Amino acid sequence: MAQELRIIFMGTPDFAVPTLQKLVENHYPVVAVITAPDKPAGRGLILTPSPVKEYAKSQNIPVLQPVNLKSEAFIQELRGYRANLQIIVAFRMLPEVVWSMPEIGTFNIHGSLLPDYRGAAPINWALINGEKETGVTSFFLRHQIDTGDILLQAKIKIEEQDDFGSLYEKLKHLGADVALKTVRAIENNQVQPQPQPQNAELKEAPKISKEFCEIKWEQSAMQIQNFIRGLAPYPGAWTKINGKILKIYRAEVLPPTADNQGPPAPGTYQTDNKTFLHFFTSQGVLKITDLQIEGKKRMRTEELLRGFKF
Repeated sequence: MAQELRIIFMGTPDFAVPTLQKLVENHYPVVAVITAPDKPAGRGLILTPSPVKEYAKSQNIPVLQPVNLKSEAFIQELRGYRANLQIIVAFRMLPEVVWSMPEIGTFNIHGSLLPDYRGAAPINWALINGEKETGVTSFFLRHQIDTGDILLQAKIKIEEQDDFGSLYEKLKHLGADVALKTVRAIENNQVQPQPQPQNAELKEAPKISKEFCEIKWEQSAMQIQNFIRGLAPYPGAWTKINGKILKIYRAEVLPPTADNQGPPAPGTYQTDNKTFLHFFTSQGVLKITDLQIEGKKRMRTEELLRGFKF
């Protein structure tokens, strides 16, 4: 016999919107949405709602925006909705009093094939490490982050031309599909949670800092190309050239020839100041095709070289 669900949805960025939309379009009772407080944005620093709040409001779903997830007022308000299932997509860490509240539990959608790439930046790290496939996982929350019992997983191939931006788009829709399947399985009492495998050497996905994004030219051309893909378009891999920060969004590994074997100093560059910009690495040469010099907009290399000389 199917369970009657009352769902609380928690999420903030656009990554979470397709999941909420799937629930609404499939007539699941989302009784409230929890999202981050409005933030100042744009030149005028106008208070701007999150993408999740905008969609929830368009569907007349009540929205809560707690600053403190442990506050007694918020906890009491949350209890008042009498939800028996909570769904989390791209939200902050929850205190136990929140995630343990619903009778069925709280499940999360994570942008990797757990147990690998637990952490804040799974999509970035899969690309940086040169993975050929990734996916999404639904799992019940527990104390330690991203360690709960797995409900469902779906895989996706990582294409050679994928970067963080394109893979993010693919996974946000795949995540919505997995969330819907997970809800249906829970509703029909068909869910079978499986403990995560205890792998000896798990790949991790820690938060990425601005300092981390600096390109290390001592790596190989292939490693640096993957690093660039994993950070494009945001936050962007960067290097310094003539005292200016140069962000690189796309690069190609050139085939080895007698002419382009790297010099002793990785990070040396070559350009005709018209059509190409090449960087030497510890192993191989990178052709930079898409970049942004400090103070200018993002553009193709030949476009930049029309008005800027290295």
